[in-house]
Amino acid sequence: MQVLSYMRGGYEGNIVNVEVDLRRGIPGIDIVGLPDNAVREAKQRVRVALRNSGFQVPKERILINLAPGGVRKEGPAFDLPIAGALLSAASQVKAGDGWRVLFIGELELSGAVRGVPGVLAAVSNAVDYGADYCFVPQENGAEARSAGGERVVTLSHLRELPALFTLLLHKRGLPQEKVSLLETRQSSIREFKNGEGLSKPDFADMVGQRRLKRASMVAAAGSHHLLLFGPPGVGKTMTGLRIAGLLPELSRQASLELSRIYSLAGILPRGLGLIRRPPLRVPHHGASREGMIGGGSYAEPGEISLAHRGVLFLDELSSFSVNILQALRGPLESGSVQIARRASHYWYPASFQLVAAMNPCPCGKMGLASGSCMCSPMEIHQYWKKIGGALMDRIEMRLPVDQQEAPLAQSGLRDRARQQKEQGERPLEGTRQMAEKVSAAVERQKRRFYPEVEKRNRDMNITELHKYCHLDEKERELYHENMRALGLSSRAGNSVLKIARTIADLDGEKSIGERHLDEAFFYRRYGEQDYYWRSV
Repeated sequence: MQVLSYMRGGYEGNIVNVEVDLRRGIPGIDIVGLPDNAVREAKQRVRVALRNSGFQVPKERILINLAPGGVRKEGPAFDLPIAGALLSAASQVKAGDGWRVLFIGELELSGAVRGVPGVLAAVSNAVDYGADYCFVPQENGAEARSAGGERVVTLSHLRELPALFTLLLHKRGLPQEKVSLLETRQSSIREFKNGEGLSKPDFADMVGQRRLKRASMVAAAGSHHLLLFGPPGVGKTMTGLRIAGLLPELSRQASLELSRIYSLAGILPRGLGLIRRPPLRVPHHGASREGMIGGGSYAEPGEISLAHRGVLFLDELSSFSVNILQALRGPLESGSVQIARRASHYWYPASFQLVAAMNPCPCGKMGLASGSCMCSPMEIHQYWKKIGGALMDRIEMRLPVDQQEAPLAQSGLRDRARQQKEQGERPLEGTRQMAEKVSAAVERQKRRFYPEVEKRNRDMNITELHKYCHLDEKERELYHENMRALGLSSRAGNSVLKIARTIADLDGEKSIGERHLDEAFFYRRYGEQDYYWRSV
């Protein structure tokens, strides 16, 4: 039996072969293959766990090799593979000839098996490597089954290994009632939906702000990056916390990608399977660069990867450090992040939608009817300059948010809805109604870009832009006229076309019309040559 394990390292990681050699000599265990202290300590945990589980520790000199030798092995997840390889070498468990078996898990001194991070990634890699079975801790069973299916075998204690191997060897010839003993060890897959059982923020909580809601739908439908700026208390943060609710559920492939990232980070809820809802990440402005971009001793994913296929909301954008803001440019462009180390390079997917909110000036009072702004032009210039032109250029939609009436209590919402009905106004539009329109627009994009079902209008290349954003002569004249008037660059012009295509998709139109272009230019006009305070 070939025993496999897994070492975390970026999105992919490394499959590790665990080899055991028993030879004459003074009894003891030696581990080679660049182990860290946690792996070296495994020989003590494994020895005691084997004895407490009813196994005999071989009295020979034991050499354990973790290959490839050039990859550093870290963490306690090698306890179970070392124990499995040792039992196989001592013939205390019997597996099929030529089997490749993945083991991953931490051992307690009693022999109980503890869950570890990265199991979903380990099983995915093992399946690609050709593993016949994957033995994982019972608490990691759901995520493992989502990637390995029937190849996954869960266990809660080391003493279960001989019986599980016996069942696997004779599974085909056993009566169904005995096979079910093995099947009950498998954890059922339960899909995790963000905020399960909790009251979710709803756009119906926002009174007025129809333009803001419309921009939110456009951004969500095309996965366009969005900047909201305006005085405090006008609904910027409320919007940022609600946009993820407009996104449709993830496809299975996207769910596997996201769940794998969360598993590697060790934050995938135990006992649950795939994450099916797009994530919303709201990091604090004091977050470190490693926390945002990724890094650390295990090259762990950062917030931008945890927001993969979802929304990264940066509230008070100008409060984030310049290093973090400028580090966002690459991932926004490529959809992935590279983490360089002295001896290796790692990567993670990071295809997220950026939603940012900020005040128009350092004091936040510019644009308020009551109160006066005391910021000097230089202070305001420095405030906006911190964002940087390169990052701003990658944010397609920029929306000034004006002050509206204050949100009403629940009874007030009912009164307002009744007044709207009496006056013939449109009723309050909530997240569910908005999400239905966004979902219809996304379905049109899925058909357009099939088989790339995760692709959105934001991701169109130049060839696709010419193919799907064709303008008639009248619309083309309007487009070039606005481009000259606003002094937009080619990149900005392409963004306008992508936004116009999304607006047309929301309206159910096959071609881009004048009103679609007008709305798209409105979202792009701010922040190019003049800032907000010069444009109002």
